[in-house]
Amino acid sequence: MAVIKKSKPRRKVCVIGLDGVPHSMLMELARSGVMSTVARLMDIGHLHRMKASLPEISAVSWTNFMTGTNPGSHGIFGFTDFKPGTYDLKLPNFLDLKAETIWDKLANRGLKSIVINQPSTYPARRINGVMVSGFVAIDLSRSVFPQNYFNTLEQMGYQIDVDSTKVADNPTTLWQEISKTMASHQKALNYFWEQDWDYFEFVVTCTDRLHHFLWSAYEDRNHPYHQAFLDFYQQIDRIIAKIINTFKKMNESEENIFLLSDHGFTGIVQEVYLNAWLEKNGYLSFNSAEPRSLNDISSKTVAFALDPSRIYLHLKKKFPRGRLDRSDKKELKQEIAEKLLELEYDGRKVIRQVFKAEEIYDGKYTARGPDLLVVPEPGFDLKGSIRKKEIFGRSSLQGMHTWDDAFFWAMEDHGPDLAIEDLAPIILKKLK
Repeated sequence: MAVIKKSKPRRKVCVIGLDGVPHSMLMELARSGVMSTVARLMDIGHLHRMKASLPEISAVSWTNFMTGTNPGSHGIFGFTDFKPGTYDLKLPNFLDLKAETIWDKLANRGLKSIVINQPSTYPARRINGVMVSGFVAIDLSRSVFPQNYFNTLEQMGYQIDVDSTKVADNPTTLWQEISKTMASHQKALNYFWEQDWDYFEFVVTCTDRLHHFLWSAYEDRNHPYHQAFLDFYQQIDRIIAKIINTFKKMNESEENIFLLSDHGFTGIVQEVYLNAWLEKNGYLSFNSAEPRSLNDISSKTVAFALDPSRIYLHLKKKFPRGRLDRSDKKELKQEIAEKLLELEYDGRKVIRQVFKAEEIYDGKYTARGPDLLVVPEPGFDLKGSIRKKEIFGRSSLQGMHTWDDAFFWAMEDHGPDLAIEDLAPIILKKLK
């Protein structure tokens, strides 16, 4: 008589993303009792301090995460990039991505994914499952796949993101915007959780918005919004607890849950305008006293910057008025790096490290990207504005991203030197 083997039950994986939440802050909130669920996770698993992408922005870091690669392979170098052979800028989107994502690889194995609010997935594209795009999604109707879920989201009042323009004009509206956005995202979480899936990902981006506009409410215990800041993180902790509890009710193990952020955060001491520094040091000049765009760049220029920390050499064949041969690169990169490392503000060191692109990127798209990537000391927020005349200044923003203070929680210990592009293989291994 033939023996019928029972097939192994299908396992599930759940990923929770907290955009812009630093490892150091998460540790402090857990230890102080604000985030009791996270404190429990720290007791039973491993909260890793992790390096984000360079530059340390959502467009790149989340793309590194979802592909398990770096910009040299996936082709996304920032929120903006050059149209090839010009000084014109474009906004790369999800359709420009050159590498497979986690959920593409799962689809190849017949597994279904539901992804809610991950940045840099706009416009939504076909996956085996459901995609609800996150920042910088503009139009809800183009943020949903399959399209038949658009009406469902619209009826639940789904708000893609905090209206940063409204908040910048009137910061008191931040809490209202966060409340509306979070409520709608939780409705979506509850709705899609009940669907059929193997991989579920839910990303909170209101954390990042709060930090940009009200970081001081975290640092200053006397700030009028300090308690509101802590209350918000208690809400996040409750959401994490609910996800974990419902996951376990499916007879799933916490070993298949992962939490992460895409970069760290800290308060701003000064904004640093790299193009002003390059101009004052003789590397950059414009054909106009008031340049409107990089199209006004002079043929005398040898280097210029794009937000937030990318420096490009003015190479022949890459740029219309480029003057440098590729043979000039090595010496000039070294010179700029050494000078930047000497930059100070009120006796404080401003630049922590300058990487050459080949130290960060690998892959066939590397040459499209910048030549240098600048990492500031915490508190010095690098900017690529071409209109600023002084190297240092301030805007209304209170918080800035940091490179090496992101976090990753897993039951298993994955070592001390973890980068965000290392996570995809760890997660995919759980669904083999």
